[in-house]
Amino acid sequence: MNSSDNPATLLYGPNGFRVIKPGHFVVCAVSGVPISLEELRYWSVDRQEAYATAQLATQRATEDE
Repeated sequence: MNSSDNPATLLYGPNGFRVIKPGHFVVCAVSGVPISLEELRYWSVDRQEAYATAQLATQRATEDE
């Protein structure tokens, strides 16, 4: 198995992310779909999780309200 078969582990910051464990994708915390690192645009610094779309990020953020 190579790094393209396993999700990456990232450290999400306010202006970007740092790769902790190599891989080519992460998994959306809401939908479970893989997101390539090149396409990753939405994440939560507080929750340390990624989202496939802005709509899913908003949905997750409003769960606590």
